[in-house]
This record gives sequence, C-alpha cells and structure tokens, in this order.
Amino acid sequence: MKKTNRRNFIRDTATAGGLAAAASSLPAEAFASPGSEQETPLLTVALLQMLPFENSQEKNLAKGLEFCRRASEMGADIALMPEIWNIGYTRFKGTAAVDVEAWKSQAVGRDSSFIMEFRKLAKSSGMAIGVTYLEQWDVAPRNSLSVIDRSGNIVLTYAKVHTSDFKTMECCCTPGEDFPVSTLDTARGEVDVGAMICFDREGPESARILMLNGAELILTPNACVLDSRRIDQFKTRAFENAVAVAMANYPAPLQNGHSVAYCAEGELVVEAGESEGIYLAHFDLDRIRRHRENTIWGNAFRRPHRYGMLTDPSVAPVFERKNGFGKPFKREER
Repeated sequence: MKKTNRRNFIRDTATAGGLAAAASSLPAEAFASPGSEQETPLLTVALLQMLPFENSQEKNLAKGLEFCRRASEMGADIALMPEIWNIGYTRFKGTAAVDVEAWKSQAVGRDSSFIMEFRKLAKSSGMAIGVTYLEQWDVAPRNSLSVIDRSGNIVLTYAKVHTSDFKTMECCCTPGEDFPVSTLDTARGEVDVGAMICFDREGPESARILMLNGAELILTPNACVLDSRRIDQFKTRAFENAVAVAMANYPAPLQNGHSVAYCAEGELVVEAGESEGIYLAHFDLDRIRRHRENTIWGNAFRRPHRYGMLTDPSVAPVFERKNGFGKPFKREER
C-alpha cells in the first residue's frame, strides 16, 4: 500500500544528488461536484519539475527514479517528466555533422536499461510513470514519451508530431505519425490517456485529435518558457475539448517552471512556481466524465464536413519558414 500525503503544501529539503523536492496541491474538496459526495478517489498526477544534470544519463536516471519514488510516497497514481529527460533536453553545441551524430548517439531504445529501470519501479510502486527520452529510431531519433502502467508494462508510446524544426536540435528528429490513446489501469480505476509534447500543444490540432480518439486525460511533457499566453493556450485546450490536461516543465534556471494542470472544464487544478519540486494535480474522473456527457464543447456540435481546408498542405507565402539549419521547412519531408 502506498503512503499518501494530502497536505496542501509539502517541502522536503533533502539534497541527495542535488535534489530539493517540494509539492503543492489544491484540496480535494475543490474538485468534488457541488452538493454531492465524492464517488471515487481522486486520480493524482505528479508533475515532476526536475532540474537535470545536463546530458548525464546516469545521473538523470538516478534523479528521475528518486523523484518517482517520492511521488509514489505522496500518493501519486501517475508521475510525469519534462521533455526528453534522459538527456535533460540538452542541445548540441555546433552544427557540424560530428556534433549532430554525437547528439543522436544519445538516443535509447524502449528495451534499454534507462527505460527498464522505470518499468521496474512502476511495478514495485504500483504507480504509472510517463518517462521521456530521445528514442532510437531508423535514420533519426524521436522525441518520445512512454507511459508505463502500474504493472510495469508500456501501454502507450507517443513521438512528438510537431517537432520544433525552428531549432537545429529538433530538425534532427523523426516526427511522430499519429496521436494514439490507450487505456491506463491505475489504482483509482481506468483512464483513457493520450499525449502531446511541448510545441504540440501550441496549435489546436493535437488536442483535438486526441479528444476525437477518446482521451480523457492528456499528459504533456514540456521544455520551454511557460508565459501567460502559453498557459492560457493550454487551459483552452482543456476547455474546448472537454479533456483534463497535465504538463510538466523544467524549473528555473533551465526554463521557468510553472508546470500546470487543468480539469476538463478549463478550471485550474495546480500551477507550480519556478522552483524544482513535485506538484500534485488531483482529478475527479467521475466529474470529468459527467462533464463530457453534457458539454456543448468537445465533439458535441462540430461540423467536420466543413473543415476540408484544415488538411490542405498548401502554405501562403506569409507563413513560409526556414528550419533551424536555414533551409526551407517542408512539412511533409519527414
């Protein structure tokens, strides 16, 4: 049985391996339907706002495992990491072929020891883990998230579709091909989860497709400054699609923290500050499902037969762009 800590603010100043963990969450009562008793326990997602040891995979593995253990002790059902945790979203320093190949060589497979350690921990702790990594792939690696269930099985792997090709680093990644949704078994019951990664959430299409594929909860690893506009975007993705969303970002000074979660009605669940820590987002699955059954948003009143232009690949000159290497961006070349 996992230990559960429901205090609204928890701070741990232990510094093993440079760790300084803090946890913040809103009270469970804030997410119970007015005038009704809580029907099921709340699903708790731990947003792991961790500062990496640059691209040291050994140290990042140890720190990721420690944060996951602490999240489990705090009662989390799912732990979520920021983007490409295995190398701390470390970029290559030059643009020469040798720099690019050295960066690509850091990719790991789903059967690697890095992933297997998290699978073992998920099984021993009974907590699902969303682990992020540069994934080995044909020709070029992928920016990926694998969701490991509480039995240690990988039930979902998502590769970032909207790679940030305006950066040299992500020009060197193979984009994902779809937006899969899988049923995740947790101690609080089953939940249908999907994922988007960082730049994916800055356009409406990713969350929309995930909603259409049946997602109730969208897990979102991140690695950029989250200003108020980007946070408002994320809130809107929840509201317009009637899905819960949870995002884990890197803390300052690497990024600016503000890992954040919203319920399916677009209400704030938790928002972190800039500091490293573990931030708990509590979701009422019954409330999410009742909302989805009654909302006017999501897929309730859409007219998809009028949306043909959305799949037209042509681009007006005003939106033509060059990628991080200064070459014309071709959206269908990879």
